[in-house]
Amino acid sequence: MLRKIIKIDEDKCNGCGLCAQACHEGAIGMVNGKAKLLRDDYCDGLGDCLPVCPTDAISFEEREAAPYDEAAVKAKMSANHDYHGNGSPSALTHWPVQIKLAPINAPYFKDADLLIAADCCAYAYGNFHGRFMKNKVTLIGCPKLDMIDYSEKLTEILKNNDIRSITTARMEVPCCGGIEYAVKQALDASGKKIPLEVITIGINGEIK
Repeated sequence: MLRKIIKIDEDKCNGCGLCAQACHEGAIGMVNGKAKLLRDDYCDGLGDCLPVCPTDAISFEEREAAPYDEAAVKAKMSANHDYHGNGSPSALTHWPVQIKLAPINAPYFKDADLLIAADCCAYAYGNFHGRFMKNKVTLIGCPKLDMIDYSEKLTEILKNNDIRSITTARMEVPCCGGIEYAVKQALDASGKKIPLEVITIGINGEIK
């Protein structure tokens, strides 16, 4: 059907993510550091995202698009409520989150409290979003499965951005030592003095 829907100019987008936070329907997401309209049928065409965009990257256009699916949006919001137990949305503020895919420099890194976590932590610790990810920029990885040394990439991220603090979350298993080692190596190589906290999670979900 022909209807009014938002349009995002990726050249103007600075990747701040404010529009994604303002979109209560979940139509907008962050992909490779840029805002993207993920689903036409989740966009109600009211434009709550427009006033929060600092670069005027969002506008309206009239084009062929799937009709707004209010039932699907309500079902999605209800599912999020049931999953989190208190109606809280995901604490994830950006995309991608994999260390190997993350950009070296992005607006969301400015003055960020950085969480660098092993993949398994989010599954072992039930309230990982609320306890660790809230108000932090999250990067995840598994050095054993990726079979790479993250320290070089993390060094560049620390060098090129004003990071306020680093929290590293790892599992108690030996292979998780790789991510802790990579963070410490990167911090040393960056030449910066950034507060670092290392948290170890047990295989039964307890904090060691």
